Amino acid sequence: MEELIQLRKELHRNPEVSGKETKTAQRILTFLSEYKPNEVITHLGGEGILAVYQGKTEGKTVLFRCELDALPITEINTFEHQSIYSGVSHKCGHDGHMAIVCGLAKKLAVQPLEKGTVLLLFQPSEEEGNGAKNVLDDPKFKNIQPDFAFALHNLPGYPKHQIVIKEGTFTCAVHSMIIQLNGKTAHAGEPEKGINPALAIAQIVTTFNSKINTDVRSNAYCLITPIHITMGEKAYGVSAGYGEVHFTVRSNSNLNMKNIAVALEKEANTIASSFGLTTEIHWTQSFQANENDPKAVHYIKKATATLGYNLLEKELPFTFGEDFGWFTQKIKGAMLGLGAGEEIPALHNPDYDFPDDIITTGIQLFHQISKEILDA
Repeated sequence: MEELIQLRKELHRNPEVSGKETKTAQRILTFLSEYKPNEVITHLGGEGILAVYQGKTEGKTVLFRCELDALPITEINTFEHQSIYSGVSHKCGHDGHMAIVCGLAKKLAVQPLEKGTVLLLFQPSEEEGNGAKNVLDDPKFKNIQPDFAFALHNLPGYPKHQIVIKEGTFTCAVHSMIIQLNGKTAHAGEPEKGINPALAIAQIVTTFNSKINTDVRSNAYCLITPIHITMGEKAYGVSAGYGEVHFTVRSNSNLNMKNIAVALEKEANTIASSFGLTTEIHWTQSFQANENDPKAVHYIKKATATLGYNLLEKELPFTFGEDFGWFTQKIKGAMLGLGAGEEIPALHNPDYDFPDDIITTGIQLFHQISKEILDA
């Protein structure tokens, strides 16, 4: 464990944001070189790494995934392993997730598989929502066909070591919407000679607000959050001719999200047109809902029971986004939660730090899941 804790703290000290995880990937490769996988695939969907551990005989294939990237957040912790980079830190616990999967690699090297294959994926760019899709779209992943795929996320606010599961939607679909409004600039003393986007922006925000349904139990669940608005310049003699309004949109299923997106685009275009504006609408940082497969959840339950861990079957999905949803759309799989402690600061808070004592819990659970599937 000391080796894994030191690795986790080293990764924490040297965080890299999405798309820039070069040194992080190299550190993972250095670790893996000591615990010889049968094969290592690098530069997968960016800086991604896939380590392949094969058993003595053929069998099913199980994939376990963790994330390489950190966040653009300034850390306020002052412990010895604090981030050495201003404005970048591991405030989602991806350093701990990597330590767990590295621990699983060590376990598989020490206790080689009898049957089947375990794939360990160190995925880039999760925080931007495109890392999983980039991996799946990479030609090097084309012939990789896992029977099941699993991932975990540590959960502050839940008892340490508790395993949190849910069939169906585990984390919501989250898409970010950018509406660009093109009008015509004019003199502020003659605004009628231009087309100012201000009233359209106000109406779009008000209309979108009326579409919100905060009941996550409902098929109509829809959370729309205004994120950013810009319009014109700080030039007081000029009536603005261009504006932008940005939102994040959340739904509890991928199908509902598609329907919501179509409806919101239609509303925005109609409103803009009524004010004589033209629009350009872009979607970015699209996180697919994690829709957990019942069979995959069954294996998590069996492994949790075998190990005697505390299990919580959650009634409602989490409202945050997680791009492992791209995997659960294409592969039978599930994301689970691992309690990080009820007093731990929340994810993405500047004082958050991953608790090292749940590393062993994650390793043992992943290993037991693999045994439940491969030994069947």
